[in-house]
Amino acid sequence: MTPQQRRTLFARFHAQNPHPVTELIYHSTFELLIAVILSAQATDKSVNLATQKLFAVANTPAAIFKLGEDKLKKYIRTIGLFNTKAKNIIKTCQILIEQHQAKVPHDRQALEALPGVGRKTANVILNTAFGEPTIAVDTHIFRVANRTKLATGKTPADVEKKLLKVVPAEYLKDAHHWLVLHGRYVCLARKPKCPTCLIADLCGYKHKTQIVTSQ
Repeated sequence: MTPQQRRTLFARFHAQNPHPVTELIYHSTFELLIAVILSAQATDKSVNLATQKLFAVANTPAAIFKLGEDKLKKYIRTIGLFNTKAKNIIKTCQILIEQHQAKVPHDRQALEALPGVGRKTANVILNTAFGEPTIAVDTHIFRVANRTKLATGKTPADVEKKLLKVVPAEYLKDAHHWLVLHGRYVCLARKPKCPTCLIADLCGYKHKTQIVTSQ
Protein backbone atom coordinates (compact mmCIF):
# COMPACT_ATOMS: atom_id res chain seq x y z
CA MET A 1 0.00 0.00 0.00
CA THR A 2 1.41 3.38 -1.00
CA PRO A 3 1.63 6.39 1.34
CA GLN A 4 -1.15 8.11 -0.62
CA GLN A 5 -3.39 5.06 -0.34
CA ARG A 6 -2.82 4.95 3.41
CA ARG A 7 -3.71 8.62 3.71
CA THR A 8 -6.86 8.08 1.66
CA LEU A 9 -7.78 5.06 3.79
CA PHE A 10 -7.64 7.00 7.03
CA ALA A 11 -9.28 10.06 5.50
CA ARG A 12 -12.27 7.86 4.68
CA PHE A 13 -12.35 6.38 8.18
CA HIS A 14 -12.24 9.91 9.59
CA ALA A 15 -15.04 11.14 7.32
CA GLN A 16 -17.24 8.23 8.32
CA ASN A 17 -16.44 8.39 12.04
CA PRO A 18 -14.65 11.61 13.08
CA HIS A 19 -14.50 10.79 16.79
CA PRO A 20 -14.13 7.02 17.28
CA VAL A 21 -14.26 5.66 20.81
CA THR A 22 -13.88 2.33 22.56
CA GLU A 23 -17.00 0.22 22.98
CA LEU A 24 -16.06 -0.52 26.57
CA ILE A 25 -18.23 1.46 28.99
CA TYR A 26 -16.33 3.38 31.66
CA HIS A 27 -16.48 6.62 33.62
CA SER A 28 -12.94 6.93 34.94
CA THR A 29 -9.44 5.92 33.96
CA PHE A 30 -9.49 3.25 36.65
CA GLU A 31 -12.75 1.79 35.34
CA LEU A 32 -11.20 1.71 31.87
CA LEU A 33 -8.15 -0.12 33.20
CA ILE A 34 -10.29 -2.79 34.86
CA ALA A 35 -12.47 -3.16 31.76
CA VAL A 36 -9.44 -3.58 29.48
CA ILE A 37 -7.89 -6.19 31.79
CA LEU A 38 -11.18 -8.08 31.72
CA SER A 39 -11.49 -7.79 27.92
CA ALA A 40 -8.57 -10.11 27.18
CA GLN A 41 -10.05 -13.07 25.26
CA ALA A 42 -13.54 -11.72 25.93
CA THR A 43 -15.99 -9.53 24.04
CA ASP A 44 -16.60 -5.91 24.98
CA LYS A 45 -20.29 -6.75 25.34
CA SER A 46 -19.62 -9.43 27.96
CA VAL A 47 -17.26 -7.11 29.83
CA ASN A 48 -19.80 -4.28 29.84
CA LEU A 49 -22.48 -6.58 31.27
CA ALA A 50 -20.16 -7.60 34.10
CA THR A 51 -18.71 -4.17 34.90
CA GLN A 52 -22.14 -2.55 34.96
CA LYS A 53 -22.89 -4.56 38.09
CA LEU A 54 -19.35 -4.46 39.49
CA PHE A 55 -18.82 -0.71 39.16
CA ALA A 56 -22.19 -0.04 40.80
CA VAL A 57 -20.78 -1.41 44.05
CA ALA A 58 -17.01 -0.93 43.61
CA ASN A 59 -15.28 1.36 41.12
CA THR A 60 -12.11 2.49 42.93
CA PRO A 61 -8.92 0.60 43.77
CA ALA A 62 -9.81 0.66 47.47
CA ALA A 63 -13.38 -0.55 46.95
CA ILE A 64 -12.41 -3.45 44.66
CA PHE A 65 -9.48 -4.41 46.89
CA LYS A 66 -11.88 -4.49 49.84
CA LEU A 67 -14.16 -6.87 47.91
CA GLY A 68 -11.37 -9.42 47.73
CA GLU A 69 -10.88 -12.15 45.14
CA ASP A 70 -13.84 -14.33 46.03
CA LYS A 71 -16.45 -11.57 45.93
CA LEU A 72 -14.90 -10.07 42.79
CA LYS A 73 -15.21 -13.43 41.04
CA LYS A 74 -18.96 -13.38 41.57
CA TYR A 75 -19.21 -10.27 39.40
CA ILE A 76 -16.89 -11.42 36.61
CA ARG A 77 -17.52 -15.18 36.51
CA THR A 78 -19.23 -14.86 33.09
CA ILE A 79 -15.95 -13.66 31.56
CA GLY A 80 -13.25 -16.03 30.34
CA LEU A 81 -10.25 -16.61 32.61
CA PHE A 82 -12.10 -14.91 35.47
CA ASN A 83 -10.07 -16.66 38.17
CA THR A 84 -6.75 -15.33 36.88
CA LYS A 85 -8.23 -11.93 36.11
CA ALA A 86 -9.66 -11.60 39.62
CA LYS A 87 -6.28 -12.37 41.15
CA ASN A 88 -4.54 -9.86 38.86
CA ILE A 89 -7.10 -7.13 39.49
CA ILE A 90 -6.82 -7.43 43.27
CA LYS A 91 -3.01 -7.27 43.04
CA THR A 92 -3.24 -4.32 40.67
CA CYS A 93 -5.53 -2.45 43.06
CA GLN A 94 -3.09 -3.05 45.89
CA ILE A 95 -0.18 -1.68 43.83
CA LEU A 96 -2.19 1.37 42.76
CA ILE A 97 -3.01 2.11 46.41
CA GLU A 98 0.50 1.52 47.75
CA GLN A 99 2.58 3.00 44.94
CA HIS A 100 0.43 5.42 42.91
CA GLN A 101 -1.90 7.17 45.35
CA ALA A 102 -4.77 5.02 44.03
CA LYS A 103 -4.42 6.56 40.56
CA VAL A 104 -3.68 4.92 37.22
CA PRO A 105 -0.15 5.98 36.25
CA HIS A 106 0.45 7.88 33.02
CA ASP A 107 3.61 5.92 32.34
CA ARG A 108 4.17 2.85 30.17
CA GLN A 109 6.68 1.16 32.45
CA ALA A 110 4.48 1.63 35.51
CA LEU A 111 1.42 0.39 33.65
CA GLU A 112 3.16 -2.73 32.36
CA ALA A 113 4.34 -3.49 35.91
CA LEU A 114 0.70 -3.99 36.97
CA PRO A 115 -0.50 -7.63 37.06
CA GLY A 116 -2.63 -8.42 34.03
CA VAL A 117 -1.33 -5.44 32.07
CA GLY A 118 0.85 -6.11 29.06
CA ARG A 119 1.94 -3.85 26.23
CA LYS A 120 -1.42 -4.05 24.45
CA THR A 121 -3.39 -3.04 27.54
CA ALA A 122 -0.92 -0.28 28.34
CA ASN A 123 -1.30 1.06 24.81
CA VAL A 124 -5.09 1.16 25.17
CA ILE A 125 -4.83 3.12 28.43
CA LEU A 126 -2.21 5.52 27.06
CA ASN A 127 -4.29 6.14 23.95
CA THR A 128 -7.86 6.16 25.25
CA ALA A 129 -7.34 7.69 28.70
CA PHE A 130 -4.33 9.93 28.10
CA GLY A 131 -4.63 10.74 24.39
CA GLU A 132 -1.26 9.40 23.34
CA PRO A 133 -0.77 8.29 19.70
CA THR A 134 -0.32 4.60 20.48
CA ILE A 135 -1.77 1.56 18.71
CA ALA A 136 -2.75 -1.56 20.64
CA VAL A 137 -2.50 -4.40 18.14
CA ASP A 138 -5.18 -6.95 19.00
CA THR A 139 -6.41 -9.79 16.79
CA HIS A 140 -8.62 -7.41 14.78
CA ILE A 141 -5.89 -4.90 14.02
CA PHE A 142 -3.36 -7.64 13.31
CA ARG A 143 -5.75 -9.17 10.76
CA VAL A 144 -6.78 -5.89 9.12
CA ALA A 145 -3.22 -4.55 8.86
CA ASN A 146 -1.91 -7.74 7.27
CA ARG A 147 -4.92 -8.50 5.07
CA THR A 148 -5.18 -5.03 3.58
CA LYS A 149 -1.38 -4.72 3.32
CA LEU A 150 -1.60 -1.52 5.35
CA ALA A 151 1.22 -2.77 7.57
CA THR A 152 2.35 -6.38 7.36
CA GLY A 153 4.15 -8.27 10.10
CA LYS A 154 4.49 -11.72 11.61
CA THR A 155 3.89 -10.58 15.18
CA PRO A 156 1.72 -7.93 16.86
CA ALA A 157 4.93 -6.09 17.78
CA ASP A 158 6.00 -6.01 14.13
CA VAL A 159 2.63 -4.66 13.04
CA GLU A 160 2.58 -2.05 15.80
CA LYS A 161 6.02 -0.80 14.84
CA LYS A 162 5.07 -0.52 11.18
CA LEU A 163 1.74 1.17 11.87
CA LEU A 164 3.40 3.79 14.04
CA LYS A 165 5.72 4.47 11.12
CA VAL A 166 3.25 4.53 8.20
CA VAL A 167 0.02 5.98 9.64
CA PRO A 168 -0.14 9.71 8.81
CA ALA A 169 0.52 11.75 11.95
CA GLU A 170 -2.84 13.52 11.95
CA TYR A 171 -4.66 10.18 12.09
CA LEU A 172 -2.40 8.32 14.51
CA LYS A 173 -4.33 9.09 17.70
CA ASP A 174 -7.58 7.58 16.37
CA ALA A 175 -6.10 4.85 14.13
CA HIS A 176 -6.41 2.21 16.85
CA HIS A 177 -10.18 2.66 17.19
CA TRP A 178 -10.85 2.82 13.45
CA LEU A 179 -8.93 -0.37 12.76
CA VAL A 180 -10.50 -2.27 15.67
CA LEU A 181 -14.02 -1.30 14.58
CA HIS A 182 -13.26 -2.14 10.95
CA GLY A 183 -12.01 -5.58 11.94
CA ARG A 184 -14.92 -6.17 14.29
CA TYR A 185 -17.74 -5.23 11.91
CA VAL A 186 -16.45 -5.28 8.31
CA CYS A 187 -13.14 -7.09 7.83
CA LEU A 188 -14.36 -10.23 9.58
CA ALA A 189 -12.00 -13.17 10.09
CA ARG A 190 -13.96 -15.84 8.22
CA LYS A 191 -15.84 -13.84 5.62
CA PRO A 192 -14.96 -10.17 5.26
CA LYS A 193 -17.73 -7.89 3.98
CA CYS A 194 -15.71 -6.72 0.98
CA PRO A 195 -18.70 -5.67 -1.19
CA THR A 196 -19.71 -3.03 1.36
CA CYS A 197 -16.22 -2.14 2.58
CA LEU A 198 -15.29 1.53 2.65
CA ILE A 199 -11.69 0.84 1.64
CA ALA A 200 -12.08 -2.19 -0.68
CA ASP A 201 -10.46 -0.39 -3.63
CA LEU A 202 -7.38 0.40 -1.52
CA CYS A 203 -7.08 -3.07 0.03
CA GLY A 204 -4.43 -5.52 -1.11
CA TYR A 205 -6.39 -8.65 -0.14
CA LYS A 206 -6.38 -11.07 -3.08
CA HIS A 207 -9.42 -13.10 -2.04
CA LYS A 208 -12.09 -10.44 -1.69
CA THR A 209 -15.62 -11.73 -1.21
CA GLN A 210 -18.15 -10.89 -3.88
CA ILE A 211 -21.84 -10.04 -3.94
CA VAL A 212 -23.81 -13.12 -4.91
CA THR A 213 -26.45 -12.26 -7.49
CA SER A 214 -29.47 -14.43 -8.26
CA GLN A 215 -29.82 -15.82 -11.78
